[in-house]
Amino acid sequence: MQVFRFKTGDSVESEVQDFGSSEGAMYLAGGTTMLDLMKLDVLRPDSLVHISSLVHKGIERSKDKILVSAGMTMSDVAEHALIVENFPMVSEALLLSASPQIRNMATIGGNLLQRTRCPYYRDVTYRCNKRETGSGCDAIGGVDRMMAVLGTSEKCIATHPSDLAVSLSALAAVVHAQGARGKRTIPIREFYIAYGEDPIAENILENGELITAIELTIKPAAKNSLYLKVRDRASYEFALSSAAVGLELEEDTIRSASIALGGVGTKPWFVAEVESFFVDRKTTRGTIEKAATRLAKK
Repeated sequence: MQVFRFKTGDSVESEVQDFGSSEGAMYLAGGTTMLDLMKLDVLRPDSLVHISSLVHKGIERSKDKILVSAGMTMSDVAEHALIVENFPMVSEALLLSASPQIRNMATIGGNLLQRTRCPYYRDVTYRCNKRETGSGCDAIGGVDRMMAVLGTSEKCIATHPSDLAVSLSALAAVVHAQGARGKRTIPIREFYIAYGEDPIAENILENGELITAIELTIKPAAKNSLYLKVRDRASYEFALSSAAVGLELEEDTIRSASIALGGVGTKPWFVAEVESFFVDRKTTRGTIEKAATRLAKK
């Protein structure tokens, strides 16, 4: 592991300002991914800024909006009554992620920014364009069973790892961020970048910009939702494929749908065309089969 400086941050405002002039620094919250990658020599920051004590922790409701602090742990959010009642797919996505020990440490903000679990990225003996631009991608033509099939290019086929991000994409959540230029909100469906032509770019955050909260809107399709994850073993395993689905129902008629896919893309993959297909259709086997066929062709 490379020698680095460790700093406990003073405030969000001061740290994001200092970060703007630094190229080798990284934020550290729960550290459940970053420290592993530092040990593997994949990440080599010059300094770490510990931010766990800086970001407000809590879940607040205002009318039909719920604001989740990015500093909350995965466990706390998964078990919170407001989340379980209004966004079951979010609770399920979190509980199907990692292990209880990791969920007790890892933060919501960190989960959304976790790096791919592509084994070629995590092993520095392989070529990887996500580690070093232009070096090549040994995953292409290698063991690719758990690699992405959507949003790929000849430069990268790594799969996005976050279950939480899939459920938030289905719900059209909004990311609250703060950087040197101030605060802003980003629709999560615009937040991630398919690795494509620039595998190192994963999201649209600017240097030093920090996720501070996630905003969710309470709606019928969010309350009537499910996160389904297919994986090789029952716990502590990443998705071979997953789906976050919410339906607003009026008797046996679908009035609206919220859908996103995980484990298959270089970012969480929402499917607007399939969402639209479900509107005002009956909840029959035929409807589901037609939607699945449409999705497979996409």
